[in-house]
Amino acid sequence: MVARYVVSPRGGRRAHPDITSALRAAAARGRPALIEIAPGRYEESLTVRGDMRLVAAEGPGSVVVGRPRGPVLDAAGSVRVHGLTLVGRETDVAACHAGALTLEHTEIRAHGGVALHARPHTTVTLRDSVVAHGRTLFTGGAGLVERCRFTDAPDNAVAVIEGARVSVLGSLIEGSRIHGLRVSDAHAEVVGCELTGTGQAALTADARARLVVADCVITAVHGEGIMFTEQSRGSVDRTRVDGARHGIGAAGGADPLVRGCVLADCHDTGINVQTDARGRFEDCQVLGSGNIAVFVTKGGAPEVHGGRISGGNVGIAVTESARGRFTGIAVEDLTNTALRVFDDSGATFTDLRVERCQSGLEARGNGGTTAEVADTAFRDCEMAAVAIGGQSRVTLRNVTAERGILGFGVSDEAQLRVTDSVVTAVSGAGAGALGSGRLIARNLTVNGSGALGVYGTGSAYLDITRSGFADCAHAGASFDAEAGGQLVDCAVDGTTGVAVVGNGRVETVRLRTSLKVLRHAEKPAGPPQQIINIFNGPVFNGPVHDIQVAWGNENVSQHQDRTEGDGSRS
Repeated sequence: MVARYVVSPRGGRRAHPDITSALRAAAARGRPALIEIAPGRYEESLTVRGDMRLVAAEGPGSVVVGRPRGPVLDAAGSVRVHGLTLVGRETDVAACHAGALTLEHTEIRAHGGVALHARPHTTVTLRDSVVAHGRTLFTGGAGLVERCRFTDAPDNAVAVIEGARVSVLGSLIEGSRIHGLRVSDAHAEVVGCELTGTGQAALTADARARLVVADCVITAVHGEGIMFTEQSRGSVDRTRVDGARHGIGAAGGADPLVRGCVLADCHDTGINVQTDARGRFEDCQVLGSGNIAVFVTKGGAPEVHGGRISGGNVGIAVTESARGRFTGIAVEDLTNTALRVFDDSGATFTDLRVERCQSGLEARGNGGTTAEVADTAFRDCEMAAVAIGGQSRVTLRNVTAERGILGFGVSDEAQLRVTDSVVTAVSGAGAGALGSGRLIARNLTVNGSGALGVYGTGSAYLDITRSGFADCAHAGASFDAEAGGQLVDCAVDGTTGVAVVGNGRVETVRLRTSLKVLRHAEKPAGPPQQIINIFNGPVFNGPVHDIQVAWGNENVSQHQDRTEGDGSRS
């Protein structure tokens, strides 16, 4: 049977004048006890042992227990607190040293200290409660937090460390100076929560921790919405991050699984994977990123499957010895480039749909810079669907480019291989090589180019086989300067322009055409020559001979914030 004790400063029959005296009486009897506390403010430090229940007799907020310094509640055993307000400073306001502690409809105000401390091997439950101006610390024990509010913590609102296992459900965390929740070398589950206004990452996992997040909303964060570091693992499902600096980040060998999330209006990046982190991202939407929607750098190697990138600056950027696999993604309405592979990095793009971006794919870097693109469509890119330079190597298979200026272009010492691909209705050229670039094409089709089907200039090398060029306004193929190579088993069809403008260095074998073929000494008639400078790719003017191309012109600036390895802008 539970023994009942009444606490009332005003006195009364069998009433105790303070909570401490009631606790002593209950401990002396050694039985489960219910302590009912009348309204008032109690300047006490409570040491609670055994099977005890402390209740505010007239409901939550009617009883305030506090001390200017030192702990307010020290629990061991099986302790339940209902409706009390606990106020303390500088140290643990409430602590569980052994057994289990349950706090319900309780408010803890910790001015600069730890609001609630769950020690190793304890179990602490916090339900329908408020924690203000302090942090809740789970060290090595088990915890359950339900429908609580954490506000204005001076560092982390909730910390889960040293092997603890904690679930936080349906709660609000706001205004934390550092993190909303940090899990380190421990396990935390965060479900159905709202986090806002944190100074750094709203949720963060480090030191091989496991963090599971589902159905959360994260807003107005000065750092990452969710961050995994130091070989941490976990999952994020159906969560929205809005207005963070970075949506979801992974670094230091972390490997999260992220599914069905929305990362909107992030100031820098939506997904940020770096320093040997991995990660799998499925069916996520990255909307309106200020700099880069998906940024992979410094050895990062994620897989991104499905989802959509819409609005913002750059779509996917893989740089500084990073790797990535990207499948089934829609990329649309960007003010800059959809896909970038730079600086000794490698990426595979399969089944992508790129629409209404300034450029499609850019690749630039040393010979270790590679990209493979398959079963992908580029539509309405303002400049080039694909433009590569440096010593990069890119392979295209079953790729479609529709409208824009250039289909596929290669410059510098780069190498571009194109197979079973189609370019339609571009205003400049279907494919081209300049500088010392190498263009190798098999089964390439160019339809309705406003100028050229394929072209070569500088000292470029072109190997075009089993390809067709139809209805190109000026020429099916044009070779200028020192460009060399071969055109084998190709067809040029149409009613205007010429079939080939040669320079004496490109061999033509089994060409099928009813149009005129111009040799090196001949010049076709055409409109006056024009010169157009474009930073990321060539633009072609009317004539098919002596075309002037400026690709990578240093006098033309590209307005884009560069993201450093740590995800910050420079």
